[in-house]
Amino acid sequence: MIQRIQTLYLAIAAVISGGLSFLFPVWKNSANMDVMAADIIWMIVLFLISALLSVITIFKYKNRQTQFVLGRLNIILNFILLGVIVYLSLTLSGETAVSEKGIGMILPLFSIVFIVLANKAIKKDEDLVKSVDRLR
Repeated sequence: MIQRIQTLYLAIAAVISGGLSFLFPVWKNSANMDVMAADIIWMIVLFLISALLSVITIFKYKNRQTQFVLGRLNIILNFILLGVIVYLSLTLSGETAVSEKGIGMILPLFSIVFIVLANKAIKKDEDLVKSVDRLR
């Protein structure tokens, strides 16, 4: 159902991936200008796929197993996004002169935390349903 706690966690993860990623800079370039996620096309795509996957997971509430699998896929996607962002930030040209990272670099980590909390709540619901089925 929509009013479960995992819906809140998934909505927060969707807002982080879909909204906050366009507000906070990922890093500053050598000209001391903010580089946003919107400046890099594949980063936009990965953030939006993550947000879309979170929204789809919210509306799959009738099938908890599918919700759980979509949550895991979203976690993997966010780990890939985090890894690529860290790799790019470490291989920036002029890295010795500029070492200022933005909060946008850790947004996938926050998203991962909320998706893990949602998966934990989904698992708890699934265990509750299984225990009730055993009593019948």
